[in-house]
Amino acid sequence: MSILEDKQPKRTPLSELGEFVLIEHLTANFESKNNSTIYGVGDDAAVIDVGEKYQLVSTDMLVEGIHFDLTYTPLKHLGYKAVAVNVSDICAMNGEAKQITISIAVSNRFTVEAVEELYKGIHLACTKYQIDLVGGDTTSSQSGLVISVSVLGEVEKEDVVYRKGAEEHDLLVVSGDLGSAYLGLQVLSREKQVFDANPNMQPDLEGKDYILERQLKPEARRDVVNILKEHNIKPTSMIDISDGLSSEVLHLCKNSGVGSAVYEDKLPIDFTAISTADELNLSAATCALNGGEDYELLFTIRQSDYDKLKDDPDFTVIGHITDKSSGANFVAKDGTVQELVAQGWSAIS
Repeated sequence: MSILEDKQPKRTPLSELGEFVLIEHLTANFESKNNSTIYGVGDDAAVIDVGEKYQLVSTDMLVEGIHFDLTYTPLKHLGYKAVAVNVSDICAMNGEAKQITISIAVSNRFTVEAVEELYKGIHLACTKYQIDLVGGDTTSSQSGLVISVSVLGEVEKEDVVYRKGAEEHDLLVVSGDLGSAYLGLQVLSREKQVFDANPNMQPDLEGKDYILERQLKPEARRDVVNILKEHNIKPTSMIDISDGLSSEVLHLCKNSGVGSAVYEDKLPIDFTAISTADELNLSAATCALNGGEDYELLFTIRQSDYDKLKDDPDFTVIGHITDKSSGANFVAKDGTVQELVAQGWSAIS
């Protein structure tokens, strides 16, 4: 080997680390220099002390060809979704979203009317979630549409909930149902392939309204935050389900220094999702565990709070927190136990 070859810099593919390890790697040497920074990188939102309350700050980016396909994604739905997924991050901190900024990069194939349609969806979401659009930026793009949303929220200091905080014997609870958004995406992808092969074929979407809406127009679970307050429940930890249940459970376990047990027969899966999974020869449980984009809330509560939620059909106890040495496990319907592995969607590939 020559001297020149020996001095070649190391080239590590981004996919070798993955999205979350990459973030940890890049931010490891950053230290907070301001007393007002209560919590920085590593949760659904940053936490800033602004006086009587904490301010919550989160940002997310949607990139054409990576996060959405305009072949089957209406621009109005996309605008709505871009806001909703950011509001979800604030909900995951037990807070309330207040303001957003929107920045977009668009290529010259987009018309003014197309961008107006996108903003109609943004306006609809702002109205639904009672938040204000307070700024942003626009620029040109050579690779399609890029949307970047930053959201500001607030929470009472005593009410903020992090991914850390879960303790042994706490119950793992999820709102709503899981896997529908992923299965909606599979149906849309299937119909796109059919259309590409024969543009005269009409899409077969009958009976799929629910799972399609879960994919194209998800809702942030702001109502869950309010319900928990009404029941006088403060979760010990919480996260939104954007990258798949398995991934989010592992985040809670890692941040809290605990293990967990998730039970297959407890996973809440909508009937349409189950029938669609069967139609596509997929496991509904696997879709629920690894699909992502459900934007439900996963949280842990003390066992003493169980009676307050047990009669609410929108909440399901899917497992419990164990000692760290036990690891994170998935208990199948037949009783077999296997390690819970994050196989959900990653932004880095």
